[in-house]
Amino acid sequence: MEVTPAGARAVDPSCEREVRCFYAGTPAHPVYVDHLQSPRAATGRAPVVMVHGAGHTGTCYLATPDGRPGWAQRFAAAGRDVFVPDWPGHGRSPQPADFPRLGTEDVATSLLALIEQIGPSVLLVHSASGPMAWWMAERRPDLVRAVVGIAPGPPANLLRDLPDDPSAILALRDDAGAGHPVYSDETRPVRLTAEFAAAYWANGPRFPQHAFDNYCRSFAPESARILNERFNIGGRGLRIDDPERLRDRPIMIVTGDHDPRHPSEIDAATAAYLGAEFAWLPERGIEGNGHMMMVEDNSDDLAAMILAWLDAVKS
Repeated sequence: MEVTPAGARAVDPSCEREVRCFYAGTPAHPVYVDHLQSPRAATGRAPVVMVHGAGHTGTCYLATPDGRPGWAQRFAAAGRDVFVPDWPGHGRSPQPADFPRLGTEDVATSLLALIEQIGPSVLLVHSASGPMAWWMAERRPDLVRAVVGIAPGPPANLLRDLPDDPSAILALRDDAGAGHPVYSDETRPVRLTAEFAAAYWANGPRFPQHAFDNYCRSFAPESARILNERFNIGGRGLRIDDPERLRDRPIMIVTGDHDPRHPSEIDAATAAYLGAEFAWLPERGIEGNGHMMMVEDNSDDLAAMILAWLDAVKS
């Protein structure tokens, strides 16, 4: 491992020539980052930081379970530098001793430190990283050029406060309005199961079911606290102070028609609250997508749609 002292950046020479690997984040919560350097990065096009959701790592943007190139490669080929971090404690990012109590704001703070290092960027976020993006964009609008939310979680301002009680949460498990919440014991990491993935992440007709077992191998243990905060259990979800601060920022929220936790009315309400463009895919003639759009069989088409939007908003 080669270390360049001036930038305190570690670069792994075993990576492919166009990929640089380094660590960023905060001292308490470092993050591992893959940087795909576009061979034809265009002046004025902001780099894209692709942030995974709960139970995953940046791998979901680097390759699909069935072996196709991921969004990171597609965006780089289109002229964007791409940065793909692993959340603290996930993948190749070191796991702190108190990992089960790692909070959403802890991760967002580390990601913000990465963007401070990179410079103004587009945030492409998924699911539980949605609240992180809204929080980062409010605090550092100078560093967030645009946000693309793929079935993103809303700021907790839009969620009802759920009781900090496992029995009460179990009774709400089938409540779509509450997001099908699940209570997690914060004394140990949460390990996501294939049964859970089949119900909520890989249930859509566009998911490559022949590669489902391979997809399940990619799961990372998750912080129990992050999952509880995502459902706003105990009213502890990550909030923003004022949605008006985000309204001069281009934001697009993308939602498919086979995502049980993201019915159109829920994500449309998030878009309205933030002043975002809402891309309900069936209205664009695209059907069959679920929660993991970046690995589904039309992932290239969706990447092209997002890239066209970024060009249109000049980000």
